[in-house]
Amino acid sequence: MPVWQWYKGIAPKTRVLVGVGIMAYAGLGLVLSDKVEEKLGLVPTEKDKEDLRKAIPKVTPVEKGNRWE
Repeated sequence: MPVWQWYKGIAPKTRVLVGVGIMAYAGLGLVLSDKVEEKLGLVPTEKDKEDLRKAIPKVTPVEKGNRWE
């Protein structure tokens, strides 16, 4: 039985609780992830940030014109 059919088959109040539970779980993960990274020593250094900036490709805009001139 696909998940969508199971979800549509449960009572509306239960669907609300499932949705709120998933959102609460995601929100808790967002709040706690930064704290866990700090405790594990996984905070990026300035060198890491600079290396990332260098790795990102640069976009150079080019004016549109007639290419046959």
